[in-house]
Amino acid sequence: MTDMTMQDGCARKCWIAAAVIGLVVILFALGGHKGFLAALLLGLLATGLLGSLFTWLSCAPVPKLAERSPISQLTPSVEGEVPSVPDHAPAAPAPLMSEPAPVVEDTPAPAAEETPAAAPAEAPKAAPVAPAEEKTTPAAAGAEDEGGSQPEALAQPRSGEADNLKEIKGVGPKLEQLLHELGIYHFDQIAGWSPAEVAWMDQNLKGFRGRVSRDDWIGQAKVLAAGGETEFSKRVEDGEVY
Repeated sequence: MTDMTMQDGCARKCWIAAAVIGLVVILFALGGHKGFLAALLLGLLATGLLGSLFTWLSCAPVPKLAERSPISQLTPSVEGEVPSVPDHAPAAPAPLMSEPAPVVEDTPAPAAEETPAAAPAEAPKAAPVAPAEEKTTPAAAGAEDEGGSQPEALAQPRSGEADNLKEIKGVGPKLEQLLHELGIYHFDQIAGWSPAEVAWMDQNLKGFRGRVSRDDWIGQAKVLAAGGETEFSKRVEDGEVY
């Protein structure tokens, strides 16, 4: 039986085994509620892949080993026996006489020039420290800061009697006392504040920031300074507030 016949028989067996497995795949696919066409495609795909794999693994020809050389060519020659040289081998060329190499006298190498050592780098001088700027504080009266300028203050109320600043909506007993500490005793003082002075008061009323602008002290103070009344001031005079 030739190698070709054996390979054909091996390939036939491999494809038969692959076809049986493909049939099993079709049956499993049909049992898994797959369509007939899908089951058939799966079976054919499994048959083709497994048939090629089985044929490649089982039926591929095994490479033959190269012929070994005769033992006589591998064994060394007997000691003392000179190997024969073929007649047609070219004769070895006569060695050429080499000229003697010229003698070079040893000459002392020039001494390396001494280079002066680099001078040490001077340490950078520290920059002079600028003197710290002295903080200045504004004066008590008419001082200006980022929030505006402080309104002009009175050392004491005129005629020894202050206006009832609580008639201004937003000014309670505590805030009235704070205004007295800042030298504010009368309605006309508040009515004459400039925008910068209003900004200063909004920033410096501790615990009541923004109250001047929010409650419109200027508008209320102008009415009260002119001898008029507001709805809130009437309630204060009637004792309904505070």
